[in-house]
Amino acid sequence: MDEHDRLAEQFEAHRTRLRAVAYRMLGSISEADDAVQEAWLRLSRFDASAVENLGGWLTTVVSRVCLDMLRSRRSRREESLRVPEPIVGREDRTDPEHEALLADGVGLALLAVLETLSPAERVAFVLHDTFGVSFDEIAPIVGRSPAASRQLASRARRRVRGAATVPDADLARQREVADAFLAAARDGDFHALVAVLDPDVVLRADYGAVPPDASREVRGSRAVAEGALAFARRAPFARAALVNGAAGVVVAPNGRPLAVMGFTVARGKIAEIDILADPERLSRLDLVAVLDD
Repeated sequence: MDEHDRLAEQFEAHRTRLRAVAYRMLGSISEADDAVQEAWLRLSRFDASAVENLGGWLTTVVSRVCLDMLRSRRSRREESLRVPEPIVGREDRTDPEHEALLADGVGLALLAVLETLSPAERVAFVLHDTFGVSFDEIAPIVGRSPAASRQLASRARRRVRGAATVPDADLARQREVADAFLAAARDGDFHALVAVLDPDVVLRADYGAVPPDASREVRGSRAVAEGALAFARRAPFARAALVNGAAGVVVAPNGRPLAVMGFTVARGKIAEIDILADPERLSRLDLVAVLDD
């Protein structure tokens, strides 16, 4: 084994953790993979013999890449709604790679809150609260002092605790509630839709850039139920799936993905619905396992 192969082997030992760090920061597997690949490219051009803690060095590099990506994303589209790119799998199969990425309850509800943080807040919070990185190490990544980095994480933590919905743990019950929603939509039953929705339900729908006003956020059970009635003709094409470890569906007429819907069920009601229908972002998702019967 030559030096390049040895370095590649060492890098692979850290890949799963690096992807998990990047996914929490970016809310996108495809962008997380880009960040991890950039870390490998930088490592391959660096004198690795000078690195005492390779895992820490790689985490720093990935974090800086993610921070740049978050800042670039924000400068491109300040006002448009962005739904996180979900991790989609089949309910009857266990995917160890997905489980590693979704450890510590990385549901769509949490990612949606993280999307509201500033880039520096998000990086500081993810590194410290999820991965236990010290503020002395976080400070040079975000370009702040350790004390200021602590404040970034603290502000983010308050936002997350105040806004993130805690989903019910029973997946079977989640599926019952999601199926009741879909059945009511298929039947055009407005009252049944309202009954399965939390009164303060939030629906986020990301249809991409065209038309510019298509992506939106809808609040309240009656408003969401009214919108769901328009979904009735698509409901028969909804296939059950795990979306970030929770009940969800992939809408795919004739096997062509049109949308991924993730449901956050809390206290037996649907509290949040996240819909990703942006064709460009949908094309990045690995949906083969769900669509392949």
